[in-house]
Amino acid sequence: MRVLLSTIGSRGEVQPVLALASELRALGQDVRLCVPPDFRDWLSGLGFAVTPIGPELRGRGRPAAGDLRRLAEETVAAQFVTVAEAAEGCDVIVAAGALQLAARSIAERLGVAYVYASFCPITLPSERHSPPPMPWRSADTPRARWAEDARHLNATFGPTLNAHRVASGLAPVDELQSHVFTDRPWLAADAALAPWPGPAGVVQTGAWIHPDSRPLPEEVREFLDAGEPPVYFGFGSMSAEAGLAEAMLAAARAHGRRAIIARGWADLAVADAAPDCLGIGEINQQALFPRVAAAVHHGGAGTTTTAARAGAAQVVAPRMYDQFSFADRVRDLGIGAAHAPGALTAESLAAALGTALAPQVAARAREFAGRVRVDGASVAAQRLLTTAPVASA
Repeated sequence: MRVLLSTIGSRGEVQPVLALASELRALGQDVRLCVPPDFRDWLSGLGFAVTPIGPELRGRGRPAAGDLRRLAEETVAAQFVTVAEAAEGCDVIVAAGALQLAARSIAERLGVAYVYASFCPITLPSERHSPPPMPWRSADTPRARWAEDARHLNATFGPTLNAHRVASGLAPVDELQSHVFTDRPWLAADAALAPWPGPAGVVQTGAWIHPDSRPLPEEVREFLDAGEPPVYFGFGSMSAEAGLAEAMLAAARAHGRRAIIARGWADLAVADAAPDCLGIGEINQQALFPRVAAAVHHGGAGTTTTAARAGAAQVVAPRMYDQFSFADRVRDLGIGAAHAPGALTAESLAAALGTALAPQVAARAREFAGRVRVDGASVAAQRLLTTAPVASA
């Protein structure tokens, strides 16, 4: 079977797609990837056929309000061209993550199967939770917020999507939300960490975890061996306010801890070299997190799951979208702290870190690690092989 896996997110969405791709390849399937150009070299180096889509994500700021309509049109147009090209000859398209607007239309046009997959429960409609926070939200109940979300999606992307559908010989769609998600979407999130609350219909496969066998760099191993477990700080592809690295180090020092600060896309760095702080680039979190006292991060699905699986207490300081949901889950499960909305300061980070470093929280985090499953990508691959060939787009 030929499978196209498509996502337009950052590494937090690309890495789980890689996990599914690897499982499918191990089962003898022909896998292609459609991802942002930031990740082309990495995935090509692993032997996958990669079609880049859109501009590079790194360095892009948030668009101005007046640019949203134009960007929406460009996003949909780019998908109809690029995803269609990548999907030629495929038997199924798996669209993963946000803004996968054209993939189902392309599957319809090609007459192939289509699956939509999300990485967090709150990105799929349910009366038991609200959608991720967005500036336009004004409704006060989950049902009303999802209806509001559907109207916004239709108004923003509907005209362009339908224009391309009609040009492709397809009928226009009235409601994009259900069109993109289908009546049986997949949820690639761990059932203990991020359970689906209902209603029935969502297929929760478990988190798609790509095993990372890279050794830790020698300087990291030496730093870890030189003292007590440090606190990890990292915000991945998120932007950061000035002075955040210094605030992170101060927060760790407030608890007598050393710090490892991942530079990330914000290029976090402490101005003065200090023996109790180590700056690092992209790293194998699966190897690092079991050796830290706590992990302070933005709440991306992948980082939260990796920390939970490692048994590391967490401080989640959410910045956008589904990260707020993961912050709430970490707090509610008692395996860490959710940083309050607002600016991150040395004082606020130290306060949240104090919660995470408490012995009872650290113990709960270690216990919870045994509940996180690692077979989600395998479950998804097997399901794809048995159900997708007979599924209808």
